[in-house]
Amino acid sequence: MGRDAATTLRRGQGDGRNGPAAGGIQAPESGFRYGPGLCMVRAMQIHASCAARETAGVLLTGPAGCGKSDLLLRLLDRGFVLVADDRVDIEDGVASPPAALAGLLEVRGLGIMRLPHLPRARLALAVELDGTAARLPSPARHPVFGIPSIALDPFAASAAQRVALALDCAQGRLRQQAGAFVSEPGAS
Repeated sequence: MGRDAATTLRRGQGDGRNGPAAGGIQAPESGFRYGPGLCMVRAMQIHASCAARETAGVLLTGPAGCGKSDLLLRLLDRGFVLVADDRVDIEDGVASPPAALAGLLEVRGLGIMRLPHLPRARLALAVELDGTAARLPSPARHPVFGIPSIALDPFAASAAQRVALALDCAQGRLRQQAGAFVSEPGAS
């Protein structure tokens, strides 16, 4: 994710005290958009992949060659639907593919495949692809999008199942005893 994306957000300033009230008001001269709890959120395109289950999007992030497309392919096999591969447009928490890449998935060793896809999905979970994920992680949120975030090894045999379980937790369908979706005792 680019440096500009991280620096355009300021938490807690879109509440009417320091700018327009929350509600997606466009600042025409700047190209920035105001959103709930955020100030000046610019629509952006990032190097990532995105799959969705129903309409809940899972953003897969990590450096080039880390396994985003491979994990995306395994998620499709688990009933997820392609939203975007390689590049993801994000505006107001909604992911979509750039028009030129809509429905395309790179499958290493086969080539570029055209697959059914969703035109957009509301982001519900960010997954940072990292081979050094903690065994029992603390809760985390994506620093730019504010959604629950986990780290995992994309090449683990159970990676796609872990993403599905994490999405269930993020959506409140499953509860954890300890880990990435359990708040500290007494925290609100």
